[in-house]
Amino acid sequence: MRLATIATARGPRLHVRARSGYVDTGEATGDERLSSLEHVLAAGEPALDAIRPLAERDGREIRPADYAAAVPAPPRILCLGLNYGEHALEGGRAVPTWPDAFVRGSDSVLAPYADLVKPALTSKFDYEAELGIVIGAGGRYIRAEKALDAIAGFVVLNDASCRDWQRAASQWTAGKNFTGSMPIGPELVTTDEVDVSDLAISSTLNGTVMQSARTSQMLVSVPAAVEFFSSFTRLAPGDVIATGTPGGVGFARTPPVWMEPGDVIEVTVEDVGTIRNRVVAEEGGPGDWRWRPAGSPGGGL
Repeated sequence: MRLATIATARGPRLHVRARSGYVDTGEATGDERLSSLEHVLAAGEPALDAIRPLAERDGREIRPADYAAAVPAPPRILCLGLNYGEHALEGGRAVPTWPDAFVRGSDSVLAPYADLVKPALTSKFDYEAELGIVIGAGGRYIRAEKALDAIAGFVVLNDASCRDWQRAASQWTAGKNFTGSMPIGPELVTTDEVDVSDLAISSTLNGTVMQSARTSQMLVSVPAAVEFFSSFTRLAPGDVIATGTPGGVGFARTPPVWMEPGDVIEVTVEDVGTIRNRVVAEEGGPGDWRWRPAGSPGGGL
């Protein structure tokens, strides 16, 4: 199945991609609980079985502007950094032998076709094409060979990063958590619909291909990522795992390439989908804010 959360007059509602268009899962089943992805993932297979037949119906067409984030309120976004060797090397690092992990907050997600706001406090706004894992059953100590049983499906995401904030300290949290900086979507594609072990992944900025790789080049594969994160935390329904970006990011180019207002950034994962966002300037940001990393306009303590 392909599941999309759609913005409606009644709020965001879960839909299934049908033979044509999309079908509202709550309306079609008569069970309003099924209008929430959060409920469907928590309820597990019985809920998925209840909405699966809707894919054989005819639905309504959806405008790009009506797509909400494919996972509107993930409990956590667990992220892998430096998960492609080329990306580690282009940043002047050795290829890691242990996963680099960090966490994003749920308010950093953004709809797949919404305007992507360049924060007023950064001058180094970068793109990162990534495959996202959406947890279904979840659990603890999940062996790699059982990982697919714990996964609901996959999404496309852009781990847009404020590099000046990311590199101002030894931890990456600030640069990776600006509000609305991670577009995610357009659909959640279930595990029975796609094999993500060797898919093309790319980013395109204003029509120019910036990143191009395959998911088979990940250092930590999708099953291994689930196994790794479940080593220290219980994965919960709706958690998202961002699996890292390939080489070709903006900061590593000569000269560096940053996303600026007016740009259009696209991220595509073969057989999963494409997200597309226009970059706009933040309105109303303070001009006299103390916290700006050194190197940014007005930056430094």
